[in-house]
Amino acid sequence: MALTRQVVSTLKEDGTDVMGPETLAWHYPDQSLVSGSLLTVEANHFAVLKSRGAVLNVYDTGQYPIQTPDKPLIGGFVTGFFGGNSPWQYEVLYVNRAKLLIRSTGIASSAEMAEMSYQVEYYIHIDTKEDALKLTTHMPFSGHAINADEVARYAGPVVEQAINQIIQVTPMEKINEHIHDIVELVKEHLASFLGVYGITLNDAKVLILPKDDRMRELISLRAFGLSELDAVRYYVALKMAEKGLVSAPNMAVGQPFFIGGGTVGTFPIPGAD
Repeated sequence: MALTRQVVSTLKEDGTDVMGPETLAWHYPDQSLVSGSLLTVEANHFAVLKSRGAVLNVYDTGQYPIQTPDKPLIGGFVTGFFGGNSPWQYEVLYVNRAKLLIRSTGIASSAEMAEMSYQVEYYIHIDTKEDALKLTTHMPFSGHAINADEVARYAGPVVEQAINQIIQVTPMEKINEHIHDIVELVKEHLASFLGVYGITLNDAKVLILPKDDRMRELISLRAFGLSELDAVRYYVALKMAEKGLVSAPNMAVGQPFFIGGGTVGTFPIPGAD
């Protein structure tokens, strides 16, 4: 590949930025950089310049001419001597410093071993050039980018451990009473883990629900003050009503249904005159 000066940027030919709201870091796909190539760093990015794995510099917002050992006078001689390949290879890693939204989901078990599904949403950002260097040093690239899904996979076990630490010893109906403790524990564990990669945690939100749809509906009925037995009866009655069964009201109040007889709406109220 010919060694030519070029403009290094995250902008495409149509003016759009290759680093969207899902991309934490992006590896510029061309390594044929020489002295005089212009490195452009947008307002919401950092850029890390590396050569053969060694970090040369970390750049903030602005435009910078890249200074490398490749000189135009000797570039052709050196390239020919090494069989057509430059002995110095340079790579640019762009790091997104804007806030990104990360989502993590999973299954935990309550004290009764009931399956609970959880969803954790949290915001992250890269704060300083030192943090950008930590990210590119400790988190490997899959292809040319590190996206939000990869961060979620890295942090997934940490989130799961923090949530299970409380949920596994808490009855299902009392989990929401401890949601504040769960959120704080998740934030503590996440902040410690992500800090190794130079990632700053801004805020987190945790939503926990029974995995089984029927269990969610039963708990909703219990929230109206119904006993466990009444909640089950009303749940079954609702399902019967969805099927168009006329005996649904009887199930709701726990009364028998007789074929050919009236529905429960005609039953007298005890003690009424």
